[in-house]
Amino acid sequence: MLIGAGAATLLLLNGRVAGVSGILGNVVREAAGEQGWRLAFLLGLLLPALALGTGPALLPYHWGWAIASGLLVGAGTQIGSGCTSGHGVCGLANLSTRSLVATLTFMTAAIATVYFIRHVGAT
Repeated sequence: MLIGAGAATLLLLNGRVAGVSGILGNVVREAAGEQGWRLAFLLGLLLPALALGTGPALLPYHWGWAIASGLLVGAGTQIGSGCTSGHGVCGLANLSTRSLVATLTFMTAAIATVYFIRHVGAT
């Protein structure tokens, strides 16, 4: 609900879609005038977790897995023209066919991965 509220607030106040991968990617690429709202939005995503805590960190045993995973997520957001927040929250709210296909794709992949890990890979 908080992601939806944040996305709606950004759209209402700034006229921008809250695709987090696009916002993060453009922090580096955009001119200085566009940096302020992007940095404020990203900080707003991090502050509640920092203030309230998220529980113990569950990082992989090897940092290489965390780095590889982050790079794969970044590549996927570039290939898919957005991330879960962009497609699943904002794109579906705008009745985007591309976002519907993207959301169905990543949800199907997530369900298949969990099934495989819990039922097939465990035996």
